[in-house]
Amino acid sequence: MVDFGLRLLSCATLRLARPLHALLLVSGRFDDVFLSTKLLNLYSRLGDLPSAALTFRHAPTKSVITWNSMIACYGRHGLLPDALACFHRLLLTSSACPDGFTFPVTIKACWDLEWGKRIHSLAFRFGFVWNVFVSASLVHMYSRLGSIDDARKAFEEMPYKDQGSWNAMLSGLCQNGKAAEAAEVFEEMMIRGLPMNKVTVSSILPVCAPLDSLLLGAAIHVYCIKHGLDSDLFVSNAFIDMYAKSGRLEEAQKVFDGMTDMDLVTWNSIISGYEQAGEFSTALKLFDGMKESGVRPDRLTLVTLASAVAQCGDDRTGRTVHGYILRRGWDSRGIVVGNAIVDMYGKLSKAEAARKVFDRMLVRDVISWNTLITSYSQNGLANEAIQIYESMQSREGIAPIQGTLASVLPACAHVGALQQGMKIHGRAVRTGLQSDVFVATCLIDMYAKCGRLEEATHLFEQVPRRHTGPWNAVIAGLGVHGHGQRAVSLFSEMQEEGVKPDQVTFVSLLSACSHAGLVDLGRRCFEQMQTVHGLSPCLKHYACMVDMLGRAGRLDAAYELIATMPVKPDSGVWGALLGACRIHGNVELGKLASSHLFEIDAENVGYYVLLSNMYAKAGEWDGVDEVRSLARHRRLQKTPGWSSVEVNKKVNVFFTGGQSHPRYEEIQGELRALLAKMKSIGYVPDYSFVLQDVEEDEKEHILSSHSERLAIAFGIMSTSPGTPICIYKNLRVCGDCHNATKFISKITEREIVVRDSNRFHLFRDGECSCGDYW
Repeated sequence: MVDFGLRLLSCATLRLARPLHALLLVSGRFDDVFLSTKLLNLYSRLGDLPSAALTFRHAPTKSVITWNSMIACYGRHGLLPDALACFHRLLLTSSACPDGFTFPVTIKACWDLEWGKRIHSLAFRFGFVWNVFVSASLVHMYSRLGSIDDARKAFEEMPYKDQGSWNAMLSGLCQNGKAAEAAEVFEEMMIRGLPMNKVTVSSILPVCAPLDSLLLGAAIHVYCIKHGLDSDLFVSNAFIDMYAKSGRLEEAQKVFDGMTDMDLVTWNSIISGYEQAGEFSTALKLFDGMKESGVRPDRLTLVTLASAVAQCGDDRTGRTVHGYILRRGWDSRGIVVGNAIVDMYGKLSKAEAARKVFDRMLVRDVISWNTLITSYSQNGLANEAIQIYESMQSREGIAPIQGTLASVLPACAHVGALQQGMKIHGRAVRTGLQSDVFVATCLIDMYAKCGRLEEATHLFEQVPRRHTGPWNAVIAGLGVHGHGQRAVSLFSEMQEEGVKPDQVTFVSLLSACSHAGLVDLGRRCFEQMQTVHGLSPCLKHYACMVDMLGRAGRLDAAYELIATMPVKPDSGVWGALLGACRIHGNVELGKLASSHLFEIDAENVGYYVLLSNMYAKAGEWDGVDEVRSLARHRRLQKTPGWSSVEVNKKVNVFFTGGQSHPRYEEIQGELRALLAKMKSIGYVPDYSFVLQDVEEDEKEHILSSHSERLAIAFGIMSTSPGTPICIYKNLRVCGDCHNATKFISKITEREIVVRDSNRFHLFRDGECSCGDYW
């Protein structure tokens, strides 16, 4: 006689299950409720939901176990409404009554709080809330649905709590971000003398890092070693994650090295730990080890790896990662993976590659758009970033969130798109995002960089000021406008209000002192940063100090500071010295600075231009030819100078020597008229700023073709008399254009604001706010 019970239990394929089903029917044994229920469970286990449902429907007798199996089957296949409907039919049509196993599988199928509370009340009515399995299921359900108070109440009302109940409560609190409460429950569990198992350990360890309680994690580790739990794969993975998130990579590596079996979670945890700690090269090496071990990476692995590749600037590995993702089609079908690759290419300065990945994505969310906007903005493509922001709303109908505004506002600041920035500000006010510290900081920065310092300071007074962001933004804004004393006063006010300055605060403060020529005051701030506030100077602080000393003509002191730095100077420090040498004509020290720069950052064409300009100003044309030849040999192209001016809500961009503007002839006529008037009141062109060996009449034409002059002339032509003009320039304004703009402001009786790469210049009635110190 066939033992159907044993055959159904051992059956592993649908190919064998169907003959067994037929044999049950032919033999008349299908009427046996025990066997029909086993057949239902077999189909459910093998993933054949239709056959399971058909078996249930035709079963002549259904016990509560049969109903429980069908409810569980629907739940296992994600058909939660069907599972609840099946439970409802049990109550209405069956002679069987729910038991202690009915409610756990039904509770697991509840997809919202309303259904959860209905089933809870039914469990109470049938008297099953005192069943430990039912109560633990309720704790799980409420935790999963985010109602942690209800979960806690269900837990507290349990007359008896087994280890599974405690684990459920611990896990629920951790999943809902209640780290402190989870630690309290764990402490109570330990006081009651309950032992830990692997579920307990993996539930409590995630709270150690948020609570900064490494001691608790270490104590649990000792317990696990004593009781043999440390060899469990699940537990070891939890320890790697805990130590990595606590910043203790050595301990995480020890756990990793001591493991005999490693799964995907193990590798993801250790790779993510090194990536989050900034050790990107180690993360990449571990990925190689993962592949050698035969463990296939998943989407989470590739997301982590893309971030590591972006941070260390490894273009080649970036393409490898992208290729791996492309072969599996993860970039187009997975939002998270697609977003990570867009972000990776953006950080690798490959904005167009980022756009191609973005366009391939079949589904995009607001994070996708934010990432693309940031990619364009961070790569100097500000106008494109603004266009993407507008397309996001007009084409896709996606409403911007906090991250969107924080991404697009820096782009508005970069090109001086004040009208667009003000429009975004209006949206922030309407949506309540103006009070968000990140958005508020970006708005303050945008107004300051668009020449509206009063609006920036007014906004600063309105927003929450508990964080350093708004303070840093307004201090930096005052600095680039040349208000060094006001910046220092605001720094004092910041301390009085109990806001602790950070590294960025001192970068802004030292930069403000540099722009205003407050060398002694800047030096005192630099000392106080270390002695009073306990902050160690980073390379940016040293670059600010070198710039401050160099700008003031104290080149020897600047070089001495570099020589005594406790860290190796980077391109920012040497670049500041080279810029100062360019201003003061110290060719020899400039050559020394450039020699270091050509070693550190040989691909930055700006340093070659600075050295070449220094030689040209000194009349050393052989030196000019030598530097330009070196740049050509390295296939470097000079960044073209451009200036922009916003007229009638449209940003107009002019390039030095450019003739493509439709009103070019009118602009040239306006410039000739202005030049004649300027000469009549004493303007004399300074040909030392013409960095080419040409005739004098050609030099005058070259000076008149500088981008800022084209933009100023267009602004005068396109606006009514007396209207202020705001110009944005990507490079430092040359000395002759600075002098010429003073004359133009006097002739036209206009206020002209020029923001160059260093600072703001406010020209009014023949004078500049910088006092010719920039």
